[in-house]
Amino acid sequence: MTRDQIAEHLRFAAELGVAGVSRDPAWRLRTTAPSIPPASHSVDDAQVEPPPVAAPHCVDHAEALAAIKAEIGPDCSRCKLHALGRTQVVFGVGNPDARLMFVGEAPGGDEDTQGVPFVGRAGQLLTKIIEAIGMTRDEVYIANVIKCRPPQNRNPEPDEVARCEPFLFHQIDVVQPRVIVALGKFATQALLRTLDPISRLRGRVFEYRGAKLIPTFHPAFLLRNPASKREVWEDMKLVKRLLAESFPPES
Repeated sequence: MTRDQIAEHLRFAAELGVAGVSRDPAWRLRTTAPSIPPASHSVDDAQVEPPPVAAPHCVDHAEALAAIKAEIGPDCSRCKLHALGRTQVVFGVGNPDARLMFVGEAPGGDEDTQGVPFVGRAGQLLTKIIEAIGMTRDEVYIANVIKCRPPQNRNPEPDEVARCEPFLFHQIDVVQPRVIVALGKFATQALLRTLDPISRLRGRVFEYRGAKLIPTFHPAFLLRNPASKREVWEDMKLVKRLLAESFPPES
């Protein structure tokens, strides 16, 4: 990174409320973290997710994800979005063995053009959020509830979700992340099968397909409401804690 890039990253971290940094390699694996009051970060034991689906039997996760992508195909016509102006299917990107996975709503214009999720302005902000917890995009896995851009970036409709979400469930079951971050109202409501607003759901931990699911605000919302970055930072500190508990330092 250049000096200007480092300075920009530090400014963004300060906006999130990061008080300092450490060059200690053990930082990423530390288990100490601010205590989480049960009232605001309770675990919902209800089985809100659909049952696991059978993943392709492949040698490794990368091959399994490639098989799912091939099953979808480059010209998927399972829902009406294929005839409503989408350019291409936007599958998912990142580490097939990621311990942390981000799930968004649907591709936008930049994603539809490049075929990669979260590459526009919201995606650039997501990259900074990932870096703020000491990770890189290459270390996580990123996908959306649906794989094709809705016209004018409208919310996906129920029939579109119903046809596409099984592929997301396949992705989750193959990657087997320890923590899933649901980005924004739509992704959270779709995954948790709820109509509760994101303001009621964020700050909580849900059991989901063998992982801990953390709802938080969508990066696009943060671009319009930068004051909410502090709340997202609280959510990401929770993510860090859960990851540290899943991967304690070796003695």
